[in-house]
Amino acid sequence: QHCFFFCRLTEPSGYLTDGPINYKYKTKCTWLIEGYPNAILRLRFNHFATECSWDHMYVYDGDSIYAPLIAVFSGLIVPEVRGNETVPEVVTTSGYALLHFFSDAAYNLTGFNIFYSINSCPNNCSEHGKCTTSVSVPSRVYCECDKYWKGEACDIPYCKANCGSPDHGYCDLTGEKLCVCNDSWQGPDCSLNVPSTESYWILPNVKPFSPSVGRASHKAVLHGKFMWVIGGYTFNYSSFQMVLNYNLESSIWNVVPVSKGPLQRYGHTLALYQEDIYMYGGKIETNNGNVTDELWIFNIHSQTWSTRTPAVLVHGQQYAVEGHSAHIVELDSRDVVMIIIFGYSAIYGYTSIVQEYYIRSNSWLVPETKGAIVQGGYGHTSVYDELTKSVYVHGGYKALPGNKYGLVDDLYRYEVNTRTWTILKESGFARYLHSAVLINGAMLIFGGNTHNDTSLSNGAKCFSADFLAYDIACDEWKILPKPNLHRDVNRFGHTAVVSNGSMYIFGGFSSVLLNDILVYKPPNCEAFRDEELCKNARPGIRCLWNKKHCESWESGHANNILRAKCPKKTAAADDRCYRYADCASCTANTNGCQWCDDKKCISANSNCIKNYTKCHVRNEQICNKLTSCKSCSLHLNCQWDQRQQECQALPAHLCGEGWSHIGDACLRINSSRESYDNAKLYCYNLSGNLASLTTSKEVEFVLDEIQKYTLQKISPWVGLRKINISYWGWDDMSPFTNTTLQWLPGEPNDSGFCAYLERAEVAGLKANPCTAMADGLVCEKPVVSPNQNARPCKKPCSLRTTCSNCTSNGMECMWCSSTKRCVDSNAYIISFPYGQCLEWQTATCSPQNCSGLRTCGQCLEQPGCGWCNDPSNTGKGQCLEGSSRGPMKPVSMHSNEMVLDASLCPKEKNYEWSFIQCPACQCNGHSTCINSNVCDHCKNLTTGKQCETCMPGYYGDPTNGGQC
Repeated sequence: QHCFFFCRLTEPSGYLTDGPINYKYKTKCTWLIEGYPNAILRLRFNHFATECSWDHMYVYDGDSIYAPLIAVFSGLIVPEVRGNETVPEVVTTSGYALLHFFSDAAYNLTGFNIFYSINSCPNNCSEHGKCTTSVSVPSRVYCECDKYWKGEACDIPYCKANCGSPDHGYCDLTGEKLCVCNDSWQGPDCSLNVPSTESYWILPNVKPFSPSVGRASHKAVLHGKFMWVIGGYTFNYSSFQMVLNYNLESSIWNVVPVSKGPLQRYGHTLALYQEDIYMYGGKIETNNGNVTDELWIFNIHSQTWSTRTPAVLVHGQQYAVEGHSAHIVELDSRDVVMIIIFGYSAIYGYTSIVQEYYIRSNSWLVPETKGAIVQGGYGHTSVYDELTKSVYVHGGYKALPGNKYGLVDDLYRYEVNTRTWTILKESGFARYLHSAVLINGAMLIFGGNTHNDTSLSNGAKCFSADFLAYDIACDEWKILPKPNLHRDVNRFGHTAVVSNGSMYIFGGFSSVLLNDILVYKPPNCEAFRDEELCKNARPGIRCLWNKKHCESWESGHANNILRAKCPKKTAAADDRCYRYADCASCTANTNGCQWCDDKKCISANSNCIKNYTKCHVRNEQICNKLTSCKSCSLHLNCQWDQRQQECQALPAHLCGEGWSHIGDACLRINSSRESYDNAKLYCYNLSGNLASLTTSKEVEFVLDEIQKYTLQKISPWVGLRKINISYWGWDDMSPFTNTTLQWLPGEPNDSGFCAYLERAEVAGLKANPCTAMADGLVCEKPVVSPNQNARPCKKPCSLRTTCSNCTSNGMECMWCSSTKRCVDSNAYIISFPYGQCLEWQTATCSPQNCSGLRTCGQCLEQPGCGWCNDPSNTGKGQCLEGSSRGPMKPVSMHSNEMVLDASLCPKEKNYEWSFIQCPACQCNGHSTCINSNVCDHCKNLTTGKQCETCMPGYYGDPTNGGQC
């Protein structure tokens, strides 16, 4: 079945495709597969190639988009390993499946081919078992697996090589079906020594298990033998558990029942201090997708929540962010501080700030940082290293210069005591929503979303299983082998924690919400018996030779860095340095670059600036890192250019050639001899006025300047004149006070109504007839904004509540009609990282509810609407929210849950419900049909094939019974 508006499939099996050629830009189509009540429907994605993060295929377990969402496919879905039986299969249990596809207008790809079948065995038993009919439920089938294969689809191998029996271990064939290793052997097949020089991955057999555990953009912290998991995104929050813990020793999940506490959120952070878990920020999906600045504390001992409201210090503010990271550290000053790094703010855009929360004093600070000028963003990861007292920050989704945005591969170090940023070597692999942990001196990065909008259709995958290691001591990256498990484990939005030197990964997203645990066991330093092997052990591990044995990096001393054996660093190449556009970033990095001639970062060994502390920070370096009008306007020396959509530095010379910038004004002195009126005209022609010298700064400047004229005497006109008999006032309408500038003795005399400045022993003012001549004049004009595009900030996208005011400002904002939210165009992807937006608009606004659609054709274009045809059968009717079985209404006023309500389109009164195809007769209520679909005669001043327009000379909207 090819891609067009809507079609119904009723065969017991078949294929869905987007058609034989690449799918078109801006495509939208829906399929409904109908089985019978409670039949099991399996969908198998044989080929799927769409644009990552923009084009989505939604799968619902039911006959409408109001049914439970179970999968959102996007990007490329290709098995990592040939023959690896991991092409995803999606299962619905209602007897229906509704698939809805929406594509944007960027670029087209090869599309998809999806096979469906009703009541078949999972994955055809993966060719490792046979499909058998159930005795208890005759309509159900299940897989009977061959020996050494297990799982619902017989897709999990076990007891490879019989576990090296009897020396290494034995195979437990009756219980959990896995290898039980002897004490000195380990690994999934007992083939590795204890301790081992090799690493391995395992998927533990997790006990009591419910799908509601599955989530993404949650957070996890380790406390003792428990991994605590809080929050996260899920398709359906009704059965979602906010707080869970997982026992790493027994592999058992526990749901923690909490009666009162925060609303569900994702993209927040967790940080542990003693018995308390501190949760900050995040997005509250159930609250219009608002990003919050709430600070909550969960006490592990009492299992209760409390909230804190910190005092904000030094005229600062607290930024509500999502996609940030956080660590609680003890500073040298003995303060215990939660350090919050970067994040995305719905008001201020992508932030490059650090926020500090002082736990003991309950206070909040946004400190000034030193060193490199870094660019912050959303969905990076960070780890805190106790040895270097630094946080290491990698990747993320950021706004880049020139109004661009995308993924980065940056790595930064932030020293927590000195608040100093340094740029380290980048990984070469951009990503966001990945995970990071620190084991043995190495930062291990796993997974993430690696698709950049620029990587046209060359197939960067949305979900990756990339595994990278960064060696802190040597500032170098290595690619580690991907997990060699029996199935793909690609994902983003997952978490990782470390316990006993092993990494535990949980959850995330890979078209479906994941609820699995992956465990990575790195090599053990103690397994290296000789000094050379010990010192060279890497990648992903760093060991130290201590007299006669090899020990881990952590168990060595704090001065380990000095003893690290690193490959020799090559001298920095110029092209590595050219990327840095400012002095501080050029010198606060590990590339050995230097800053020369105030504009250039080079590697040559010249006598240029080598240390960032010698740099002079220029405004443009700070301004061009600010990504929203609001954040730009907080800086006095920056301004937002509406046309370019970027933050620019105010030029140093705001007054132009020949003018001097004094305080808030521009002043200019001319020595020509003029009357008051001509002097005024001269200033007027330069867009100014005669100067109102109302501040001591201006007076000092003018007096200093007129002293410099040695060859001629200058006594210039100023903008002061007599307004009425007794009152003198400045040109800018401010009253004259005898303070900053004073009348000379005997002044003002009665003959003059205009004032000039006399250069005497003590300079002062004299009155003169306005027609008389004076030697010189002083002009003044306001400091002009150099950029006419700079205006006050418009309302941030996130605060606009209707489609029309969201899309009224060109392409700055995008409106998501399914969630009724307005978001920044440069943050669309991170606003809906899991495909939460079914369809978006940037210019035209369609009605926000089904009832606003006036014809059946428009109505059925929307996947959530159906048409109730009027008994007259003339094409008149009503568009309503609904499913294939009938119209639906919300369960209650504030609920998103919908229920069937046949009374909205009563069959017994001859109303007819259409969900897939419109009734044949479509005459908008102005005619009956002949041959069932041809309008017989258009009445009521209407004309057209479907009586859809007014006759010449008449106007109105005759659709759906409207008048002309």
